[in-house]
Amino acid sequence: MGLLTQLATLPLAPVRGVAWVMERVVEAAENEYYDPAPVERELAALERALVAGDIDEETFDRREDELLDRLDEIRAHAQGTDT
Repeated sequence: MGLLTQLATLPLAPVRGVAWVMERVVEAAENEYYDPAPVERELAALERALVAGDIDEETFDRREDELLDRLDEIRAHAQGTDT
């Protein structure tokens, strides 16, 4: 940008700054939402609960299906083929 352009658009600087910050916030939120590690940890904890007898087989199956669907969603996003 030239000096005149920067001076002419100076009043818009706060708007551009807020937009940049919002982009970073959305990016961080998406990275956290599409991180498979928490889902994998929850699957492991679910299996430990089943083995320990804390939950029954039906509860395990239902929750496992939900978590596996979530992992499929994460993998599809990582490949750029959102479902």
